[in-house]
Amino acid sequence: MVVDVQRGFVNRHSMHAVPAVVRLVEGWTAVGMPVVFSRFQNVPGSPYERISDWTHLRTSEEQALIDELEPYARYATGIIDKSVSSALTADLQRLVAERGWTDLVLCGIDTDSCVYDTAVAVYHRGLRPWIVTDACASTGGAEFHEAALLLARRNIGTSQLLTVDEVFDHLAAGANSDRRATGAFREAVSQPGNRETLDRDFGDTAG
Repeated sequence: MVVDVQRGFVNRHSMHAVPAVVRLVEGWTAVGMPVVFSRFQNVPGSPYERISDWTHLRTSEEQALIDELEPYARYATGIIDKSVSSALTADLQRLVAERGWTDLVLCGIDTDSCVYDTAVAVYHRGLRPWIVTDACASTGGAEFHEAALLLARRNIGTSQLLTVDEVFDHLAAGANSDRRATGAFREAVSQPGNRETLDRDFGDTAG
């Protein structure tokens, strides 16, 4: 799940994560894994406006996914529009139930808000969240990104944090019929409900 990688959330603090997000989505879809995008909309009268005096993400330009992700969004399994930080909305819960997903692999912006809040919500629904640390960033800067990961390690579990390269390694192991997929992540991505197709070796498709 790509959380809120929108034009209005890309700034000098978060832009470094964009290539990693795109690389992750590209590799993930190359082996037929389903992708969901979320888009945050700061509606008039929201708590962000009333309490925090934060009025960004109000325009369609700000709310649009970044250009690099638009080709993938056209073929996404789902696009979730939301007005709260967590992407685990009723729409996403229905999609998860319909698809039989047990795990959600998360990347996006902000690590310390929408990504973390989604991971916690997923955890409390009895699903397993995974956070791809180098494909996340905070618009507030590195200190907020690291603070969120510190909380995630404590409240969700250190083993639930991965890098893009580690995700690719697990996908390759799960896709390769000559190797036995082991570990929680490999088992998760190998479950029928969590994949669409994994009939090619990821290393070959990634080039």
